[in-house]
Amino acid sequence: MNRVDVLRMIKRRAAGAALPYSTCCHTFRATGITTYMQNGGTLEHAQQIAAHESPRTTKLYDRTQDQISLDEVERIRI
Repeated sequence: MNRVDVLRMIKRRAAGAALPYSTCCHTFRATGITTYMQNGGTLEHAQQIAAHESPRTTKLYDRTQDQISLDEVERIRI
């Protein structure tokens, strides 16, 4: 199976699950790294698992900072 076939398969299954068209291989990579980090994993080990040469690359996939906590929202005051 080549990379084009893999992407087509992911696009078909994403459409079947009503996921956005932008869903791709990297979506799953980001989800895995983010979940690992949320469960206490370290950036260094995530880097090894993802086989990245640089921790900067691994950090690009870490979506833990994308979530805004209720505490942050409550900072908004009139």
